[in-house]
Amino acid sequence: MTSALIQDFTERSKEVSKYFIFLKSLEQGTTKLSMDGKGNSSKIKVIDPELLKTLKASGFLLLYNLVEATMRNVIEAIFDRLRSEGISYDQIRPELKKIVLRNLKKRNPDKIFLSITAISIDIITAGFDKEDLFSGNIDGRKIRDTAAEYGFSHATDYAKTGDGIDLLTIKTNRNDLAHGIKSFTEVGRDKTADELLEIKNKVIRYLKQILQNIETYLGNAEYLDTAVVNTP
Repeated sequence: MTSALIQDFTERSKEVSKYFIFLKSLEQGTTKLSMDGKGNSSKIKVIDPELLKTLKASGFLLLYNLVEATMRNVIEAIFDRLRSEGISYDQIRPELKKIVLRNLKKRNPDKIFLSITAISIDIITAGFDKEDLFSGNIDGRKIRDTAAEYGFSHATDYAKTGDGIDLLTIKTNRNDLAHGIKSFTEVGRDKTADELLEIKNKVIRYLKQILQNIETYLGNAEYLDTAVVNTP
């Protein structure tokens, strides 16, 4: 049975893939614009090159959205598992204990007080807020650091994924657009549709393998502290 995590990723990936296939057809001229004229006439028009650059740049926004949404869902899935199984603070691995304490430090004590009944269990998710997880800062290094913090594997097949090397380009272009540092035309002028498709394919393969690592992490309960679990 496919997990909700994989299902969500699959749907988001399909949306992104359709956009890039459309983009390639525009660049190749196999898809053109049809503009209504007077009466029932219509005029076929080749897409404006400057508009094509803007559409290419928008592709980086779609890719970054996919990356950040996927990683946010990954971390949320870990906390959902801890919550659903009633795991206590003493049972989780040391890396997660540090994260729980950092989360609590960010929260208003009055609000946390109201959400805690059984402190050893409720403390884990009381400070968790998925909106705080990432904010325009995800690239390959960030994912590797996150994996180390939570204790799951970041290993992927380099030949197929590049180990997420393209994520830095995606993040940089996304932030340049979001903060107005570069125009859409500037960002979109340096890549062909084929190059963008290749980036998209590697990123999707990379994220899919990270998700497989998370599925293993959850399936094997690697969020638990083995020293505690194996104690007689």
